[in-house]
Amino acid sequence: MVETMPPLLGAGIRFATAGAAFWAVLRLRGGAARVRVTRRQAGFALVAGSLLCFGGNGLVTVAEQEVPSGLAALIIGVVPLWVVTMRMAEGDRVPAPTLAGVALGFAGLAVLVLPGDRPGDAPLWGVLLIVAASISWAAGSYYSKRMDLPTDTFVSTAFQMLLGGGTMVLTGLLAGEVGDLDIEAVSARSLGAFAYLIVFGSLLAYTAYTWLLQNAPISTVATYAYVNPVIAVALGALVLSEEITLTVLVGTVAIVASVAAVVRRESGPA
Repeated sequence: MVETMPPLLGAGIRFATAGAAFWAVLRLRGGAARVRVTRRQAGFALVAGSLLCFGGNGLVTVAEQEVPSGLAALIIGVVPLWVVTMRMAEGDRVPAPTLAGVALGFAGLAVLVLPGDRPGDAPLWGVLLIVAASISWAAGSYYSKRMDLPTDTFVSTAFQMLLGGGTMVLTGLLAGEVGDLDIEAVSARSLGAFAYLIVFGSLLAYTAYTWLLQNAPISTVATYAYVNPVIAVALGALVLSEEITLTVLVGTVAIVASVAAVVRRESGPA
């Protein structure tokens, strides 16, 4: 999508469109009462949407102008490790095996971030932006359970996408991205990716994720994190001819092994 579309405007319009469409469907099916929320709930939906949609997705979209998708997915895979770190910061006692897993994962992250043979000569700013996105996604995932969000998860999701997407659009406008938008130059491939992400990335995947956040343990929700990176690295190499360097291999093994160990430990009996 970022090939011929400005990243923040593109991602913002994608989420805002999905949120508006979802809200309209809920309004038609459930009436005005179903989609009515308080100012407090709307405020928390803005916070959650900003952390997850803007921070967790928008920053990645910006970074992927220069960073290969496989490397980006690998860095995002450390989200469960950030969640454990946030728990520790609040005084939660974490078992030694979990600490060891977190240390291994962050060592793998350091391998990817520190100067070396990063694939595609990915710039440090792009890599750090994705690290920031992983922290934002972890914060949104962890703290959203405590927020006074709309009690209807679907309504909450619609507002998160609408408000988070709107924040991205506003930021893109302030950043001058509208000057980079050439409607005639937008490729069919970008439009196809845009439509795909609205339906599958936002309406389906994001809705499923927010539902799980409110209805399942965070350790269960995090299981995607050690499957996605492997698939993304493989697809990046096979479909996009992205380079798999020794650095990527070492980082992949360390991060996937650590996340799998942490998630299994957190999901198991106390």
